[in-house]
Amino acid sequence: MTADPPRRPPLDGDALATAVPAWARVEVLPEAASTNAVVTKRAQQGAEHGLVVVAEHQTAGRGRLGRIWVTPPGAALTFSVLVRPGQLGPGAGADSRSWPLLPLMTGVAVAEGLEAGGAPRCALKWPNDVMDGDLKLGGLLAERVETPSGPAAVLGVGVNVSTLPGELPVPTATSLLLGGAAGLDRGRLLLCVLDCLGERLQQWARGDEHNLLEDYRARCSTLGRVVRVDLPGGTTHTGTAVRVDKNGALVLRDGPRGARETTVSAGDVLHVRPADEPTEVE
Repeated sequence: MTADPPRRPPLDGDALATAVPAWARVEVLPEAASTNAVVTKRAQQGAEHGLVVVAEHQTAGRGRLGRIWVTPPGAALTFSVLVRPGQLGPGAGADSRSWPLLPLMTGVAVAEGLEAGGAPRCALKWPNDVMDGDLKLGGLLAERVETPSGPAAVLGVGVNVSTLPGELPVPTATSLLLGGAAGLDRGRLLLCVLDCLGERLQQWARGDEHNLLEDYRARCSTLGRVVRVDLPGGTTHTGTAVRVDKNGALVLRDGPRGARETTVSAGDVLHVRPADEPTEVE
């Protein structure tokens, strides 16, 4: 790889507006603190299902548990999608147990979309990371928002596209460029992800949770590994990640002869790491 900085052409908002799938509409912002915050505010003001807000430069993106994610201008694909379950079909989202599956569903759609756009195969680290091997390529955040017309979901996505080593926040992060996928067009990646997300949302709305979870499990690099799960208050669980259950929770097995199982939910987890990874590494 040369030392020359990669080309980072701006997104073409007009072209995207005419090319997005019928269920979505895209707005491109030159800069935003957090696209999730923008879409949350729009949702509370009555915005319709399918609003997609993309930021060329995100200065205080929301991660899980209040973590901040910053992207260099033009280097990443950062966007948030407004989902109103009631507009997906009768009964969609009525069962509150289906809501924890939204971030897992989003992860599958993002991985599929990136691959359709030219990226190599992506794995998913439970609960919310898109991975290239053992390196973090991007993150996901699904938030439930109460609005005057009922609960909505805001699905936030951030993927490093042309980010260089000196621009990455931690040594365990990477980008599509650093993984060997040079010259990928962010606009095409966005369209591919939205195509896949639309299909997966319909699957979720139909209640096809079995097949959705099977597709997630097939990509989940956490399964089969010995991991350490850090919880609030200093509690730690270590064990082999044996499955993701029907509610999207991670099940660990440990104890004598692996007889003891512990179930942890994404909303309660601070970190999930390989058991032999130093605690200070993010």
